[in-house]
Amino acid sequence: MCHVIVTCRSMLWTLLSIVVAFAELIAFMSADWLIGRAKPSSSEDVDNGMGGSQEPYRPTLGIYGRCTRISHMQFSRRDTLCGPYAENFSEIASGFWQATAIFLAMGIMILCTVAFVSVFTMCVQSIMKKSIFNVCGLLQGIAGLFLILGLILYPAGWGCQKAISYCGPYASAYKLGDCSLGWAFYTAIGGTVLTFICAVFSAQAEIATSSDKVQEEIEEGKNLICLL
Repeated sequence: MCHVIVTCRSMLWTLLSIVVAFAELIAFMSADWLIGRAKPSSSEDVDNGMGGSQEPYRPTLGIYGRCTRISHMQFSRRDTLCGPYAENFSEIASGFWQATAIFLAMGIMILCTVAFVSVFTMCVQSIMKKSIFNVCGLLQGIAGLFLILGLILYPAGWGCQKAISYCGPYASAYKLGDCSLGWAFYTAIGGTVLTFICAVFSAQAEIATSSDKVQEEIEEGKNLICLL
């Protein structure tokens, strides 16, 4: 018989697992890993009196994508163009970034799988006589290690030609040059920290769903057990 067991700790772990998976996925897909050198206003903008009122634009560069601004002659209109600069995996700017993409993708795939499974932990608490929370916690720990490897390798690629074109000639491995780090990099770091927190907290979720109070309500014949 299926028992639906909901506790504060198990629900919090489920929500954190989903948030972490989405945060890492969004960061990986974003082009805001590096914020490049400020580009001055175009001559058309200056001629039209627009240069003094607008701040210089700073293009952004991600692991496989980028955002840049294109100026149009007519009405001096500007469009921000975002998209992948690499049409395939081999065109990613640096071998280190290729390794970063692999490790991050593996970690994110595991996190998304755990996030999907976590939704069903209210009904299923064990897999092959092993606690589903402990199994998911172990997978989150492994995903966290993949994410750490990816984030360590990422700065090693700052010396590639693509990064130099955005960050200036002084950019090199682990040196930003004229660039600054974007929100996607910090989001990936924050998501990695939360991944390990989820891995540890999964043990608390397992304890909460197998507590004596839960067992008492199961023995009373209740199918829906909600403990706050």
